[in-house]
Amino acid sequence: MKWAGGKTQLLPDIQESLPPELAQGKIKRYIEPFVGGGSVCLFLAQCYELKEIIISDINPELLVAYQTVREDVEGLIEQLSRLRQTFLSLPETNQASFFYEQRDLFNRGRSEIVLPNFQSKWIRHTAQFIFLNHTCFNGLYRTNSKLDFNVPFGRYRQPSIFDEDNLRAVSQMLQSVSIMRGDFELCNEWVDENTFVYFDPPYRPISKTANFSSYYKVGFGDDEQIRLAALLRRLDGKGAKWMLSNSDPKNEDSTDEFFEQLYQGFHITRVKATRAINSNGAKRGQITELIITNYRKDLK
Repeated sequence: MKWAGGKTQLLPDIQESLPPELAQGKIKRYIEPFVGGGSVCLFLAQCYELKEIIISDINPELLVAYQTVREDVEGLIEQLSRLRQTFLSLPETNQASFFYEQRDLFNRGRSEIVLPNFQSKWIRHTAQFIFLNHTCFNGLYRTNSKLDFNVPFGRYRQPSIFDEDNLRAVSQMLQSVSIMRGDFELCNEWVDENTFVYFDPPYRPISKTANFSSYYKVGFGDDEQIRLAALLRRLDGKGAKWMLSNSDPKNEDSTDEFFEQLYQGFHITRVKATRAINSNGAKRGQITELIITNYRKDLK
């Protein structure tokens, strides 16, 4: 899926800064509490021998999608194929109307989705979720006060919408993955010295005009960033290895020491990234982001 803040572009930097114990086979469990689009989890599952993988998030639509891909990927592909065929057969002038029709059906169908156990009605809902994700503006996931998805039509020409081979591969990988819904502190009960945890929380806004800290129906401001840092110190005390990604406030204010103070005693590395989401096109471009770890592994 397309996901704001997705880590595909940073995978080389993330791989370079992974704990050595992962390649040595000493780490047996991987946990990702803000799974989002799942690019890091999927990468690690392919490259390393892990006995246990646990992913979680607070967004129920996301977790319904992951469980549906795991439980009935062929049914999902069938539903997505129908949506894609109908959408692409329409004149461009009618595609927006079809998008808004599916968005309305998706929002009305939310009340019928009850976690945690998979039901066949999830297939249509997940197909709509993936369709909207690939045809809405910038692949954003945003809701209003009623939790209705409200991102407008993206006006892409010939969007791919989905990849059958990719969905089947992800489904196979998810067969051995535990999928949980909950706050990031939920991971604390599973962490021990043989665990690696990757945290990719909603980023701290790097300017006063940026407003991307709202995550699902709860905000994720500085108080939540501080609560997350407190959890990471507890996990460090357990002997676990962890990595955190976040924005770099120094892109806008060279005197902003928020993360240096919050993670004093840990290791902070700055890596180059491309800002893809900004209402002002001139402000999209290369910036730096932070990779913070409780172990030393300098990037080359």
